[in-house]
Amino acid sequence: MLDKKIRPKIRLGEIERLIRKHRIIVPPLARNTLIKMCEEGIFETAGNAPTRHGWLVYEDSFWKWAHSFDNENE
Repeated sequence: MLDKKIRPKIRLGEIERLIRKHRIIVPPLARNTLIKMCEEGIFETAGNAPTRHGWLVYEDSFWKWAHSFDNENE
């Protein structure tokens, strides 16, 4: 059993799917834009560069970014 809690990580393809499914931004962001967001630290990622599985974004970081649009005008 693990003592340390593991933070779920999602690949950019899943981020693209979630953006489309939940209509977070319409039209959805391009893959190059998502990569730039990883490189600039907008999304918190596992490491500073793509892994052998591509960019891995912490799921909570993605949802924090998505919810930030709803909080801009409050």
